[in-house]
Amino acid sequence: MTGKNQSVTLEFLLLGLPIRPQQADLLYALFLAMYVTTVLGNLLIIILIRLDSNLHTPMYLFLSNLSFSDLCFSSVTMPTFLHNMQRQVPSIPYAACLTQMYFFLYFGDLESFLLMAMAYDRYVAICFPLHYTSIMSPRLCLSLVGLCWVLTTFHAMLHTLLMARVRFCGNNVISHFFCDLSALLKLVCSDTRVNELVIFTIGGLIVVMPFLLIILSYARIVSSILKVPSARGIHKAFSTCGSHVSVVSLFYGAIIGLYLCPSADNSTAKETVMAVMYTVVTPMLNPFIYSLRNRDMKGAIIGLLNRNLTGQKGVA
Repeated sequence: MTGKNQSVTLEFLLLGLPIRPQQADLLYALFLAMYVTTVLGNLLIIILIRLDSNLHTPMYLFLSNLSFSDLCFSSVTMPTFLHNMQRQVPSIPYAACLTQMYFFLYFGDLESFLLMAMAYDRYVAICFPLHYTSIMSPRLCLSLVGLCWVLTTFHAMLHTLLMARVRFCGNNVISHFFCDLSALLKLVCSDTRVNELVIFTIGGLIVVMPFLLIILSYARIVSSILKVPSARGIHKAFSTCGSHVSVVSLFYGAIIGLYLCPSADNSTAKETVMAVMYTVVTPMLNPFIYSLRNRDMKGAIIGLLNRNLTGQKGVA
């Protein structure tokens, strides 16, 4: 009898965002512009760090990985979302849905761990400036980056394999614009206790642990500054940490607003709006934050423009 009531789900329908038909074209152009800005902005950061030898430091190693993660994180959802906005039936195949979920978890977790590594780098730079180069050695930096990539691989794979073992019944409509883990679980008609246990234990640890370590790093930084308060020290700390604090606030602010401040009314609409914040808005703003608030990055941009202008004059 169970077999009669269940069917094999070959594809899912994505409801997308609550958009009125008369606003569809305008919002499509807006989201397309945001996605192109995200790709170009993060590619610029990666290229600048690659080309400018002054940026071959631990902080910019982490930043180049963060920019790559932002680029991929947005690319996991935005192309499908933009494509579905132009379709009458916004569907996604089952295999593609699980693949999208895997990479969404992967690059979301990766960003969280990279922000934690960057916070540790800033902590060492301010609290142990004389020992910075010996502590943040190339070997340690590469090990931290490698550890971030490996941990996120196992976590994303675990959730994907657990999702692949459950059964979906008649309802295949996802109340989201991408294959979100929580949205998919609402459609499952088999036992999901193992999935939920992993989400609340390992999943919670993956999100909470980096955030707490970031808070601890900045608590130590503030404590170190207050021991010897000076205008120069405060200015140095602000210029060193300002961009990172802004990015952390954007990323974790959206997550906290979504998961720690639940709303009983219109929860589905709230989930999609908050998801837009950390999948679209944050990856787009990060390059601007690091470019406009970072003297080294502005210098690298000016240097690149000057080299291009000089090359063009030489050719002419």
